[in-house]
Order: sequence, then structure tokens, then C-alpha cells
Amino acid sequence: MTAHGLIVAAPRSGSGKTTVTLGLLAALRRRGIAVRAGKAGPDYIDPAFHAATTGVASVNLDSWAMPPGLLDALAGEAAQAAELLIVEGVMGLFDGVAGSSGRTGSTADLATRFRLPVLLVLDVAGQSQTAAAVVRGLAAHDPGVRIAGVVLNRVGSERHRALIEDAVNALEIPVLGAVPRDEALTMPERHLGLVQAQEHDDLAVRIGCLADSAQRYLDLDRIVASAAPMTVAAPDHLTALPPPGQRIALAADAAFTFVYPHLCEGWRRAGAEIVAFSPLADQPPPDGCDACWLPGGYPELHADVLANAHLFQEGLRRFAASRPVHGECGGYMVLGDGLEDAHGRRHAMVGLLGHATSFATRKLHLGYREARLLADGPLGRVGGRIRGHEFHYATLISRGTDERFLELTDAQGQPLDDGGGRRGHVTGTFFHAIAHV
Repeated sequence: MTAHGLIVAAPRSGSGKTTVTLGLLAALRRRGIAVRAGKAGPDYIDPAFHAATTGVASVNLDSWAMPPGLLDALAGEAAQAAELLIVEGVMGLFDGVAGSSGRTGSTADLATRFRLPVLLVLDVAGQSQTAAAVVRGLAAHDPGVRIAGVVLNRVGSERHRALIEDAVNALEIPVLGAVPRDEALTMPERHLGLVQAQEHDDLAVRIGCLADSAQRYLDLDRIVASAAPMTVAAPDHLTALPPPGQRIALAADAAFTFVYPHLCEGWRRAGAEIVAFSPLADQPPPDGCDACWLPGGYPELHADVLANAHLFQEGLRRFAASRPVHGECGGYMVLGDGLEDAHGRRHAMVGLLGHATSFATRKLHLGYREARLLADGPLGRVGGRIRGHEFHYATLISRGTDERFLELTDAQGQPLDDGGGRRGHVTGTFFHAIAHV
């Protein structure tokens, strides 16, 4: 199977990868090109913007957390469904964890594995010809990674653009766009990244502005021409995690949004049905389901509503008396006894586990994780190993007395002391699962 693809990458986070990617996707879709988006690494927020722009779910591609067969299957399926696959990178082009070749979680891993050319986005505010030195270094760093072109972002003037473009062109790497400084093109952020796509009342307008900018400032014809044929194995529909039940009650609203599409799709392929419900609308998990999954999200922003969602809380307690309930990150916070909001006010949560969390006492927890299951449960059988990540600012202010659910290590194999909790049919952890090892 052959499709065309490219990767949008940058020397560092904050360079404008997301806005350039969204503008490119929207502008090409206007042309009638069937585009599909992917995202390197663990991320929930950017793929939601991709999906809103293309009308098709984005796919996460993670070279550290996903076994090679699953990575190939997901990339192959995405490529099969579109004329052009555009993958947005993560952090800087070569940033990842220490690991074996091709398994570092970096954007460069995907570029080499799938032979995808890189469209490099440079934030050139505060520099001019030095930008060419950055391009030279990135282009020479790994012979398996090919820089197909450069987009200059936050250009200050026509003279500024010309100075940089002349210097980069001397490297025989083309400049394929130059986007001026324009605060209207930035997207608002909060503590876990961009404000979520579904929270923007004017999202269509914002995407339209990005498409207009791409049409005006990017050489779309040359960018499309730079995409390379992408040969991958035929999808074999590997399931990243076994479904936790045959009918899965999935919490889905503004407080519970962080669930990976590849997990849900894998569960459906395995024959499971997913039934969404909204805790914020005070809905309990449907009785006809045999497992309940509370994904991550922003419960700290909705703590008062959740504390007063009595039908949800009572229904979840009844459900958990006989059926498995699992909470990831934000879902784990809601399963505990209490949650402190940003102002230090404590709100009563469901109390199915004994811990308490705080968003007033903040500490960044970020990184890849490998987990070993200490008991059978919704994530699999005892002893099973799963790779995933943590990304949250909440802290445990009380651990409770529940049994540990997981043994966790970081990407370097160093043990971590927070293994979540389990009690009866209920399990929870800050750890986001991506795939079985």
C-alpha cells in the first residue's frame, strides 16, 4: 500500500507547529484533497483540533509506547484512508527519551521509519541569518531524516524574510512559506496545553483564519509536491489494550475528554460497544453496560458541578458494586474522596477509592511510564506490562489505604512510588495507558 505523507516538525516546542499544521490541513481540504492528520507522541489536545479541521479522527503515532506492529498498523490505516497524511511532530525534531534506535518517542523516529520528509517550522522572532545555521544543524544531524523545506514563522518584515530566505536557500533547502507575526493566529492555552477544541464557540472561524493564512503565506503546491510516497505494512488491526467489557460506559463531556481514538477503535474491533454518558449532566453509567471507564480531562475545572451530580455519583457507586470501574488521571481524581480546586476549596468526590487530590498544590508530573499490573483488572491480567504516560499538575494530598494497582517506572526504568489504587471492582491511576508492551 502506498500513500503520500510528510511531517511538520520544529527545533523546539512553541515554534508554531500546531497553527501551521492546522492551516495546512484546512487549506488543502478547501482544495478538495482528502487529508488525514497524525500526531507524534502522547497528546490528546492537538489531535482534537486535527479532527475538527479535517472531519476525520487524528491518529497518535508513538514510537516508544507502541509496539512496532501497532505503530505500522495505525500509520498504514491512516494512509489508506487519505490522499495525504500530515503528521504533526512533538517538541523538537530529535527530542525523545534515551532508548534503542527507533524507539525514543521522537518525531525523527517516525520520519525514518516511514521515510517521511520533514517540513520544518522555524520561529524566527529575534533572529535572522542564524536561522540558517539551525536548519543546517538539523539537516546534518541524522542522514535518515530529510528536511524537505522550511516555513518561517513570526516574520517581522519583508526585509527580515529576505535575509533569512537567502541564507536558507544557500543550503539548497527551499523556504516554502513565511508567516508574519500575528497574535490573531495564536490559540489560547491553559495548564495542559491549548484550550480544547470543543470549548471554542468560534472554532470554525479560527480554523478559517488559519486556512486563509496558509493560502496567503505558504506555497501549498510545493509543499504537497514535497510529500513522499509512504510504504507501510497492511493494517492488521492490532488491539492496543483488551476491551474492559463487552459494553463499556465511557464518561464523555468537558470534564472527561482524554481518551485515545486508537483505544476505542481497538475495543470496537474486538467486538465491544462503547456507550457514552455525561457526569456533568448528572448522568449515571448506563445499567446495560458491564464496565465503566472514566478518562482524563479537566475535573478540577468542574469540581463543584461533579460534587453536586448526585445521580452520577450514586449511580457509579451502584455500578461499582458488581462491575469494573476504571479511572485515568482526571477520572482517578473523581474516584477519590475529595478534590481541591485551584482556590483550595475541597469538593466531595465519589469515594470509591480513598485518596484525595489537589489542584491548589500544583506540581508538574510529565513523562513516559511503563506499568506492571499487580492484579487482574480493566487494563489486563496480573503481570501484564503497559506503556503510557503522565501529564498533570494535580498532587496527591492523601494516599488513602487502598491496595496499589500498578508498579510504575519511568522511561529509564527508574521506579516511581505512585501506583494508583484498587478496591473491589474499582481501579484508578494518574497513568494514561497507550498500549501493551
